[in-house]
Amino acid sequence: MSEKNVLQYDVVILGGGPAGLSAAIYAARGQAKTAVIDISMFGGQPSNYLELENYPALGKIGGYDMMEKFEEHADMFNIDKYPMQEIEKVDLIADTKIIETKDSIFETKTVIIATGAQARKLGIKGEKEFAGRGVSYCAVCDGAFYKDKTVAVVGGGNAAVEEGAYLTKFANKVYIIHRRDSLRADKIVQQRAFNNDKVEFVFDTIPVEIKGSNNVEELVVKNVKTNEQTELKVDGVFPYIGFTPNVDYINAQLNQDDAGFIITDEYMQTSVKGVYAVGDVRNTPLRQVITAASDGAIAGCFATRYLDEIKEKTLSV
Repeated sequence: MSEKNVLQYDVVILGGGPAGLSAAIYAARGQAKTAVIDISMFGGQPSNYLELENYPALGKIGGYDMMEKFEEHADMFNIDKYPMQEIEKVDLIADTKIIETKDSIFETKTVIIATGAQARKLGIKGEKEFAGRGVSYCAVCDGAFYKDKTVAVVGGGNAAVEEGAYLTKFANKVYIIHRRDSLRADKIVQQRAFNNDKVEFVFDTIPVEIKGSNNVEELVVKNVKTNEQTELKVDGVFPYIGFTPNVDYINAQLNQDDAGFIITDEYMQTSVKGVYAVGDVRNTPLRQVITAASDGAIAGCFATRYLDEIKEKTLSV
């Protein structure tokens, strides 16, 4: 068995989405030797979005195109990139932090966690069984499979309503099911969906069970006010009910809230000195590309300041 490479950096960033790449740009501009590690290719969640129209200066742009620009910008600063790296072990407590992947061991004084979050599951019968056979968490990825069919989207935020409207490009009918009597999505997003005759809203309702034989055939829903159950004939179910943080590797080394999101201060500093968390993985009040990039900028700046503090203490000894 070959030994792993030992690599030393000033800053190691976990995650190559907008928060991670922004952090990398700011850290590298602060003259820190910087590496970005990702379990997949770079780009993060926005790479799967059909388009975005709320990032200043870029107007309307495809999610993949936007993240390509992020990565191109980061490449200007000679940042070392390690895509497709499975993280096996992390030690964040020691003065020298250790990030161990399948191939390498990264030693660093500072870590910026930007691993994002993943779609929250409905937790109902049939969801797991029909994953990939009618249950999908990405309309852009799988929408084309539902041409001339009927699908249900669960949720009431921007993601649910926008992805529901997107699915009408293929499906004949899209149910948008929301547990409350009003949506949480932005008004402009709501209005577009209300004006789409292929969209039918089902309010005050929750999903109970997904049924079918080989593929999804029915979604059982319950009205939360009357407790009446109804079976909707659908070919696909797309849950958009929020996210859970990608933090399995942390193993309680940092303070987290009840939902598992990492707790930070205004400088993106976690409960461990020299460890920062940015973007969707932290307890932020807003999860958008622009706030993720802003988090990254703050963490990149203060990580380099922390490195300067370490150097000053070393020189004064």
